[in-house]
Amino acid sequence: MALIAHMLLGSLHIKPSPGKGKGIFTTEPIEAGTLVEIAPVIVLPEKDCELIDKSFLYNYYFLWGDRHKNYAICLGYGSIYNHSYSPNCIYETYYEDELIHFIAIRDIAAGEELTVNYNHDPTDQKPVWFDEDPYRHLA
Repeated sequence: MALIAHMLLGSLHIKPSPGKGKGIFTTEPIEAGTLVEIAPVIVLPEKDCELIDKSFLYNYYFLWGDRHKNYAICLGYGSIYNHSYSPNCIYETYYEDELIHFIAIRDIAAGEELTVNYNHDPTDQKPVWFDEDPYRHLA
């Protein structure tokens, strides 16, 4: 595993996002292609995933590993980026380094919220869990 370093663009901050709780916003314009954050993760062993599924953290983890058998809790701002089917950022997972990179995929205006598609692919329009049944993990 490489040296883990956190990087966060200085213009980012957390504030309320209407209808979504908290979100990540920028005070300055961001150009497409800009790396906005490198966030380390805590990888949870497979045996702990069931516990996460029954907790508040259910909505904040990333599937992890080539077969997605593990979960990862993203540190920094990583678990606070909200979902959009028309996101302005993507995330790239680096399993061996235990890092996630968040990258702007279009120009982002000052004051705008930074979002990612939780399906990973920014063009994937498949409904995410909270659009299907937000309480299915509690059944």
